[in-house]
Amino acid sequence: MSVVLPQGFGYVGAAILSTAFVLLGQSQVVSFKRKKSGIQYPQMYATAEQEKDSKDALIFNCAQRAHQNTLENIPIVYVTTIISGLHYPVFAASACAFWSLSRVFYTRGYITGDPKKRVSAVYGLATVGLLGNLFASAYVAGGWVLQNLSL
Repeated sequence: MSVVLPQGFGYVGAAILSTAFVLLGQSQVVSFKRKKSGIQYPQMYATAEQEKDSKDALIFNCAQRAHQNTLENIPIVYVTTIISGLHYPVFAASACAFWSLSRVFYTRGYITGDPKKRVSAVYGLATVGLLGNLFASAYVAGGWVLQNLSL
């Protein structure tokens, strides 16, 4: 069995790689904010009392939550980008890369200490792209299933 990747699939690889840089950056932000807040390992988040007593603890929680949210979404991004990229590599790569960029804005907004600032127009557009990848990958996978059905 051989696997033939479509022309342009390298863009998909590059876009997926961009998510590693986002995750690494978020991890560094969390580390810096943890140190600044004095929240010790293995405590995952500052308590409500620590947040009330320290703006740094609140900002640490915001940084931690932004990173956690990215980790929650990354499997969806990977699966949908790879599957849709097998038929629509430029679209899939563009949507993934834009999603990565949106996570930078998401994180920067979140770590202001005002969680409402995490959502922007960039975030909304990236969500549309992610949904596009979801529907495109469903279409591609559906085609694979139908192709193998003996009707």
